[in-house]
Amino acid sequence: MSIKKLFGMVCAALLAGSLYAADVVLNPDHPDRYIVVKGDTLWDISTMFLRDPWLWPEIWYVNPQIANPHLIYPGDILTLVYVDGKPQLRLQRGRDARLSPQIRVESLESAIPTIPIDAIKQFLTKPLVVSEKDLEIAPYIVASADEHVVTGAGDRVYARRIEGTDVGLFDIFKPGGPYIDPDTNEVLGYEAIYVGQGAVQNFGDPATLLLTKTDREARVGDRLWPASREDPITHFTPHAPAPGTEGRIIAVLGGVTQIGQFDVVAINRGSTDGMETGHILRIFQAGEITRDNVSGKRGDTVRLPDEDAGMLMVFRTFDRISFCLVMKAARAMHINDFVRAP
Repeated sequence: MSIKKLFGMVCAALLAGSLYAADVVLNPDHPDRYIVVKGDTLWDISTMFLRDPWLWPEIWYVNPQIANPHLIYPGDILTLVYVDGKPQLRLQRGRDARLSPQIRVESLESAIPTIPIDAIKQFLTKPLVVSEKDLEIAPYIVASADEHVVTGAGDRVYARRIEGTDVGLFDIFKPGGPYIDPDTNEVLGYEAIYVGQGAVQNFGDPATLLLTKTDREARVGDRLWPASREDPITHFTPHAPAPGTEGRIIAVLGGVTQIGQFDVVAINRGSTDGMETGHILRIFQAGEITRDNVSGKRGDTVRLPDEDAGMLMVFRTFDRISFCLVMKAARAMHINDFVRAP
């Protein structure tokens, strides 16, 4: 992502943050000064200073004298001060204690990330969710070049439906099961299980591909998708979605069954529903329906209240589904639990 684009996202977050100014509450155990160290995340630091860490733009002071003041690097010094009775978090660039008129080049990758990237990096660039139409039109493996039943890195395969010669590198995925909306029973998309990548050696019908890397066996029927050449987003601006936003957890990714901190989940709301990367949502454990044995009414039941169970952040959106990282887990969470704007 370009620095200009990232700066624009931060400015937008600052404007949106004014809607929540009255809600900013400091962490009672906040430090007055903190030196950033390698391994920190913006979420960790925000949690030190704020009760609600996604509201950090509301107290962030953008110092125009510092190059890239919206990025934070190890060695930087953060100081909490009060201006007109309101808290303000200021940055002193540890390496730039004395400013001088010279050009400085700083790596975006060396800035601390918003969230632990290791927890989500495998979900940032792959197709992962496809529509029924995508499955119908996607190129597919029709056979292996050496009559193997399964193939892996270093093997060649034949594929059909590769039109033109503009794309020479493809992600390979295995069609998985449907993502179903628990409220409407509508299919929102299909899981795309990442298999690997293949480079076109010869175009035609069929085309010949060399499997350059694989995470699992490639088989006949696996689909192809043009490989993304864009750098994945690794810096996010946490912010709240529109009031009233609500959805549900519909899947847990990564082969786990229990939902905990830093697990990745899918929710039944996507970009067409207004979801954006960086959106923060609270997780509510759906209240159980229990029998009332005291009321004296036969078959009487009552639904218990939904319980606050944690918090997540959207890090990737598709048309009707979003992938989110669980940032906080206060109690057990399950598929079909609710997510709501904080």
